[in-house]
Amino acid sequence: MIVRKMISRYVLAFFLIGVGVMHFVKPDAYLKIMPPYLPWHLELVYLSGLAEVMLGALLLVPRVSRFAAWGIIALFIAIFPANIYLYQHQELLPAPEILHLLRLPLQGVFILWAYWHTRPN
Repeated sequence: MIVRKMISRYVLAFFLIGVGVMHFVKPDAYLKIMPPYLPWHLELVYLSGLAEVMLGALLLVPRVSRFAAWGIIALFIAIFPANIYLYQHQELLPAPEILHLLRLPLQGVFILWAYWHTRPN
């Protein structure tokens, strides 16, 4: 179980770091799905990208990995409105409707994945 959890932690961390870096490489993709009621779109895209990179990196540090996992949960909750907005405005990122719909419960899967890393081994 410990080895599985360690592998899971690394996969989640590198996923977050990779997605976070993409916020800086291709911010337009993230700007498209920003709900209009939020201010400072570009700044929020960069902030969420920075948070993903930092939390992903902290997840790899055993002393603070549980704290990082709680931060990841908070981040996933914070970005959920963008997923809802994308589902409501699917023309922003053309894809089959089912993919936009599946993003919504997938966010819950990511939250549960991070939650597993808040628990002691």
